[in-house]
Amino acid sequence: MIDLAPDLDGFSGVISARRGDDVLGEWAVGFADRTWSVANTADTRFALASGAKTFTALAVLSLVEDGTLSLDTAARDVLGDDLPLIADDVTVDHLLTHRSGIGDYLDEEIDALAPMTVPVQQLDSTPAYLAVLDGLPTKFPAGERFSYCNGGFVVLALIAERASGTSFPELVDRRVFAPAGMTASCFPRSDALPASSATGYKADGRTNVFDLPVQGSGDGGAYSTVGDLHRFWLALTTGRILPAELAALATATVTADAGDGLGYGRGIWLDGGDLLLSGGDHGVTASSRHDPATGVTVTGLANTEVRTFARVKTLMDAVRLAI
Repeated sequence: MIDLAPDLDGFSGVISARRGDDVLGEWAVGFADRTWSVANTADTRFALASGAKTFTALAVLSLVEDGTLSLDTAARDVLGDDLPLIADDVTVDHLLTHRSGIGDYLDEEIDALAPMTVPVQQLDSTPAYLAVLDGLPTKFPAGERFSYCNGGFVVLALIAERASGTSFPELVDRRVFAPAGMTASCFPRSDALPASSATGYKADGRTNVFDLPVQGSGDGGAYSTVGDLHRFWLALTTGRILPAELAALATATVTADAGDGLGYGRGIWLDGGDLLLSGGDHGVTASSRHDPATGVTVTGLANTEVRTFARVKTLMDAVRLAI
């Protein structure tokens, strides 16, 4: 094990550095469940918040691979009479790249932690999100610019469900998790979490149970482990999820500066040569960074609202210097 020392001050979760089959360093701190004093471990499943968008994008691209959809498929052609304010020229690719211009039910340019407009207990399937996606006016013409859009990835999930005839959680399981060997990953209901799942805790010590949907969709709601996320990146970069040309499309830069100096492809953030999935929500922070050149993955998963992205970046830099 490389002599590494990540910043663990105030952290609750797991930080991991892996390369191939080797664990370069792994640190689990804090409690997955504070009521019963259940400690976080390397096998604890954590909510990924917006990190799930990466899986949504790859599931959609798998439907492009088999001809069920194309990047130029118009959202309107699949949505029918639903969500009539989505413009006729918005395509699957506009949604994948956050360039659709559609109104967002959770607009992070306004408030990243805004409350839902319907009770969260009503959001228990992807079709249930129609109630929060409807009635939102267009922000700008499709393709004009990048604007991070949570609702756009729920629309992608709706499109994927209807085009494939498969529920969104099952589709991601078949098209992403299974081929990657991610046996601990899933889109569970919050009232039926699988074993070894961490409870999310807000800054005031309360859980996030009243802040998040019963079941997530295309923009969030997946649970995973540090090991599964390492397996995910290796599967993506070796053609086990998508063929090389579509994997390259997912990781190609579409927006060079999408904020904070990061680029964006299709569901994947880009930082120099690193590939990233990242997310944060009430009681949740997640960041997983993969360097295809070295095969190193550094992941930080937390069940509190703590600084995780920067910790992961700093550790990746340290690993690169050490190997």
